[in-house]
Amino acid sequence: QVQLVESGGGLVQAGGSLRLSCAASGSIFSINIMSWYRQAPGKQRELVATTTSAGTINYADSVKGRFTISRDNAKNTVYLQMNNLKPEDTGVYYCYAVRSVGSSWGQGTQVTVSS
Repeated sequence: QVQLVESGGGLVQAGGSLRLSCAASGSIFSINIMSWYRQAPGKQRELVATTTSAGTINYADSVKGRFTISRDNAKNTVYLQMNNLKPEDTGVYYCYAVRSVGSSWGQGTQVTVSS
């Protein structure tokens, strides 16, 4: 099992920045993929960014050029640096880890961008 704990959410004005953190514990050695998802009120959860153990990184078109996903293996933590935030970035952000034997979700952290 892998446990994920997100932090770093909050209220920010449009154009501002936030950095989310996702700390992993448990069977972290077997994690292949770590991703950030978000869910806005009344909408489906959507993929924001992904990083793999092979070093591949992908972003949703809506965040390209503004968000950066990174990982610190020594701290077992994945980050999501979010710059030039827009009101449409508002939602609950979730960390997601995929292993060969299963997957895990974090509890989520709220991001609210005011106009």
